[in-house]
Amino acid sequence: MQKDDGMATIVVGVDGSAASRKALAWAAKEAELHGATLHVVHAWEVPSVAWGILSTEWSPRRLINQAKLELGKTIGEVVGEPAPIEVRATVEEGNPVKVLLDAVLDDDADLLVVSSRGRGGFKTLLLGSVSEQCVTHAKCPVAVIRSRKK
Repeated sequence: MQKDDGMATIVVGVDGSAASRKALAWAAKEAELHGATLHVVHAWEVPSVAWGILSTEWSPRRLINQAKLELGKTIGEVVGEPAPIEVRATVEEGNPVKVLLDAVLDDDADLLVVSSRGRGGFKTLLLGSVSEQCVTHAKCPVAVIRSRKK
């Protein structure tokens, strides 16, 4: 059911973590409530040290194709097949913050959804989390979906 409340596009960042799956589920419900398009974005980077140890079988093209397969599977599991809403999926190499903020601008998005914790590690502690950077720099409202601790 399309609703005309002014919300056209919701961008959600997904990195394969359980927390990002929760963010995807929340964003899908919001998109359904508002009749909005859901743009699911997965950004990836290969650390420079990895290029020396990756075999020639693991080309960027192969990594992108694998990421697309995994993202499609995640969307199907979380949103459903067929999806009750319009869903677009993007896999892009690059810094996750930059990729998400560019997607928000390109889509003229009404909302950006991210999880509070993803696959970051020590690098996240040094540079700040993706969610923190998105909240600080996005040109639209940002929803940060927190995981409950058990």
